[in-house]
Amino acid sequence: MKGKQILSSVLAAAMAAGLMTGCSSTAGSSTQASNKTNTEASGDGQTATGASSDSQTDSGELTEITVDRATFNLASSDSAEVSKIQDAINDYIADKIHVKITLNDIPSGEYGDKVNLSLTNNEVNLFWTASWQGTVSTDNLVMQNAAYDISDILQGTDLYDSIPEEAWRASQYNGKDYFIPIYKESAEGYDLVYPTAKAEQYGWDLSTVKELKDLEPMLAQMKADGVKYPLLMQKMPFFSKYYIDKYDFTVGGTMMAVDRSTDEVINTLQTDDYKDFLNLIADWAEKGYISDEEATKTVPDTAIMGTDWGFAAWVDVPINEAATTTYGQDCDVIHMTKNWANSTSTLGSCYAISSSSTEEEAKASLAFLGLLYTDSTLADLYTYGIEGTDYDKDADGFVNQKGDLYNHSAWESGSVKSISIVKGNPADSVSLYEDFNNNSVESSASGFRPDYSSVEAQWSACQSVYDQYGYTLEEGGYAPADVESALAQYQSALDEAGYQDVLKAIQTQYDSWKAAKG
Repeated sequence: MKGKQILSSVLAAAMAAGLMTGCSSTAGSSTQASNKTNTEASGDGQTATGASSDSQTDSGELTEITVDRATFNLASSDSAEVSKIQDAINDYIADKIHVKITLNDIPSGEYGDKVNLSLTNNEVNLFWTASWQGTVSTDNLVMQNAAYDISDILQGTDLYDSIPEEAWRASQYNGKDYFIPIYKESAEGYDLVYPTAKAEQYGWDLSTVKELKDLEPMLAQMKADGVKYPLLMQKMPFFSKYYIDKYDFTVGGTMMAVDRSTDEVINTLQTDDYKDFLNLIADWAEKGYISDEEATKTVPDTAIMGTDWGFAAWVDVPINEAATTTYGQDCDVIHMTKNWANSTSTLGSCYAISSSSTEEEAKASLAFLGLLYTDSTLADLYTYGIEGTDYDKDADGFVNQKGDLYNHSAWESGSVKSISIVKGNPADSVSLYEDFNNNSVESSASGFRPDYSSVEAQWSACQSVYDQYGYTLEEGGYAPADVESALAQYQSALDEAGYQDVLKAIQTQYDSWKAAKG
């Protein structure tokens, strides 16, 4: 979803991503001093974060930090306008937190490479990232020691208090804080989306749909009527979506997971749930409810923008009406799972501080974010730009973005609680987000992050085996009569690739993590 909805394809890409390299270890550790000159503000010695003199030096001048962010809504922002926004931000915050920023707005397609270079050259302090952001993903940043450990300077700040504690816990790596989650929806759950026109045409009683198998009568109707994609899977791993109430899949995609009933890491491929799922999907594919384009990865990404489909996956969000806008037709959703706060749900959009930053720069970065997450004037300026040039507000306070020079969205900016609402969204959007997060369930594995470094070669080989067998099985690429033997071949190939070594390593790590957590 960009904007209000993280598209399922983005989540799939994040889940499928293996260990990647990129962030240079020359970025150093959290104690490494930067070559930048840092100055300190005068005043009462109290920053907006509540930490005394956090962003000041003895000279009484401002602490300067460099901020990098990606732009998704434009091919590129206008550099002159970014400079004006930077100056307006600095004018506004100077007497509040005694911080001065240099703002770099980087096209999303160039973002990973440019931030990686900035990290290598110690040229950035605060920057946006995400669990799926390629070479500067959260996993890579921790692995390369490129993210500042803010554990000792975070608690007690306005920033910390602005986000629920469970979101901070879910964002941790090995019990340490490296990232500041953008406060939006902070849980993961799944729905089925469908065009309301189809439901009206066929007279569906969707209250009967509790599990995937309950879709069969509707799928049969559409197939008989010539609908090409009764169930549009969009090349997605449905098992790890619609069985999330039983398993936490953050430890290994569909190949291994934490069994919620036992709180143990298990081989999901040998569970009855997985076998039943494969048989169901194979049966539906044979009946024509699932296109063979899914298994061959040829189903068009634009198929869901048309009308020749019946059901598809949808990530549950506080404002599910966004499906109508996203797919260009009236849509509704069926809630299929609970919403779980887990180790990846909070890091789909977040900030990090470079490990090459000094402690003073790190505290200044937290002070800036603390104000950004709690002050609507700064939040709107940072997100939408300059009022009258980049956006207008109507009499009810809704934002109308003009979008030609500078254009960002709440999901990649700050906290939905401080950013004004864009026209067309519900007036009670903030309450909807808070209710969504407050009603989520915290996974027992929340905060655990597997480390594959000791079995990196085996894990990479297992992912290749998944591409060969697992994906095809899960997308209905085998006839029902062949599923059992194909699954056996899949498991055998995984074992040859070192799967049991990976499983044992992750089981040991999880047991140790649980013991340390207490």
